[in-house]
Amino acid sequence: MDAWLILSLVTAAVLLASAVRRVPAGRVYSVYRHGKLARVLEQGTHLIQPWRDRVRHKIDLGGQMLKLDEPLDERRELRGTVYWQVLEPERVDAVIDEVDQLIRRGAQAAVREQAPAALADRHDAGAHVKQTLNSTLRPRGMMVTRVELEAA
Repeated sequence: MDAWLILSLVTAAVLLASAVRRVPAGRVYSVYRHGKLARVLEQGTHLIQPWRDRVRHKIDLGGQMLKLDEPLDERRELRGTVYWQVLEPERVDAVIDEVDQLIRRGAQAAVREQAPAALADRHDAGAHVKQTLNSTLRPRGMMVTRVELEAA
């Protein structure tokens, strides 16, 4: 009888431990149930149903940086750094795994559409890239805060 009691207590402790999620400040966790976004956990301690719920993404709400090491333009060796942040975690969750690719492709397209003379002023070119990226990323819940371009 004592063995069953101990086994039951251990099982209950394991279930409780797997049901508790502690979300640190500046982050949110997306919880999926049956493959669909069920809710977003904000800062604090939360209970989930471990047999039904899965934490899929741990999203950082602070500023993030993406270094663009490959040239953005074939006409010039132009590289850059994009600083961005999450504004709406519910919207970002669907594309969070593809953010780097979205930013790279958007920056390359923005640089390609500018005239070579416009690329000479890196500040204006960076502002154009930022505006172009924001038009793509804002509907997805993200915002580019700064773009720094540099010639190699």
